[in-house]
Amino acid sequence: MKPLNPHNLILNTDSYKASHFAQFPKGMTFASWYIESRGGDSNFVRFFGLQAFLIEYLSKGVSLADVEEAQAVFSAHGLPFPYEGWRYVAQELGGRLPVRIRAVPEGMVVPVHNPLVIIESTDPKVPWLPGWLETALLRAVWYPTTVCTISWEIRQIIRAALEKTADDPEAELPFKLHDFGARGVSSLESAGLGGMAHLVNFQGTDTVTALVYARNYYGAEMAGYSIPAMEHSTVTSFGPAGEAQAYRQMIETFGQPGALFAMVIDSYNREHAVSQIIGEELRDLIVASGATPVIRPDSGDPPFVVLRTVQTLEARFGATTNKKGYKVLNGVRVIQGDGINAASIRKILFLLEQWGYSASNVAFGMGGALLQHPHRDTQKFAQKLHLVTVEGQTYGVSKSPVDDPSKLSKKGRLEVIRDERGIRTIELPAEAPAAHPQSILHTVFENGQITRRYTFEEVRRNA
Repeated sequence: MKPLNPHNLILNTDSYKASHFAQFPKGMTFASWYIESRGGDSNFVRFFGLQAFLIEYLSKGVSLADVEEAQAVFSAHGLPFPYEGWRYVAQELGGRLPVRIRAVPEGMVVPVHNPLVIIESTDPKVPWLPGWLETALLRAVWYPTTVCTISWEIRQIIRAALEKTADDPEAELPFKLHDFGARGVSSLESAGLGGMAHLVNFQGTDTVTALVYARNYYGAEMAGYSIPAMEHSTVTSFGPAGEAQAYRQMIETFGQPGALFAMVIDSYNREHAVSQIIGEELRDLIVASGATPVIRPDSGDPPFVVLRTVQTLEARFGATTNKKGYKVLNGVRVIQGDGINAASIRKILFLLEQWGYSASNVAFGMGGALLQHPHRDTQKFAQKLHLVTVEGQTYGVSKSPVDDPSKLSKKGRLEVIRDERGIRTIELPAEAPAAHPQSILHTVFENGQITRRYTFEEVRRNA
């Protein structure tokens, strides 16, 4: 049995797409779809990730071998297949996809209910082709955009706490949320796309694949950073009696002036580890090293264990009151990497503030809740047809389910503009000029070619 090509773009779709070419009006020569967030957990989304899809998939196009393979697959699968249409793309168009994609700038924060991407046909012989790409394109947009949005919203939560309780919020903010999610996602590609999306907002990560993706798709020399950190195996390998030696070795190996390293303290008894071993037995060694150990309590109720750890560290290492009247630990910090999401971060920061501690004392590590928990309906992403040309007549189309008004879709010639009212969607008359002066949609792909590329720094600035 011959293996199938996993990179065949024609097979990167849903089964029912194979019969849609025969379901559209016979005289249809043009069709356009848009992608938007129809609401969800946030009222805004930070758009990101389309460029990676364009580079990795769409720009590579299709070959005649891809077409022949797809025909065989769909025939055996029990479905029709638009062989002549795909053969035309592969042979007559050189494999270059006859579609135009316009999108808002990557990294931009956009209110929900506005198109983020518009994809339209450019060849009257295959007007159905943008619809065929929906499965791949929507997935390429919703996942990294949703992760980027979650990370961006947490950035706002942490920023507010720092602005209230820290002396230099902007200096601290980039490293306050660390990506711990690589092992908790469903695929290597998810780790790369989601981890890269997080790095649009922060610079701390342990997801190495995110660094690879950010360099390959957005030209980032180094998009994120990390520090030496213990895991439970590097503590428990010493046995219970050797816990102090595990910490001592960590301090002696990495404890240099100005250095940062992380020590996990819940392998056995968190309170004993922080109070007796780190706070007494190894205290002088830590202070003499000139380094800043970051203590990771992890197990237990996150707000309680963070507050209790900060209080114990204050008792052992002392604290200094900053200019805003909040206490900052001397020479030590805390990172919580278990049970972290937007809600628990709010609780932790609120509790610390109530006890007089600055948000400077704590950072957060987020795994599954950052990269794996999001799904398409977190922000209710959808791709919908909005404009067609049939027998020379161009008109808007939409859906309007009686049983669910929230699924009402847009129709007509759409444009996303930014004016004194903010970012919003308008419907243009048919006779309007091709380019609206206030449009924020840019053509990024046309007829097989990427026409606009963003650097990672541009993406970060576009908020």
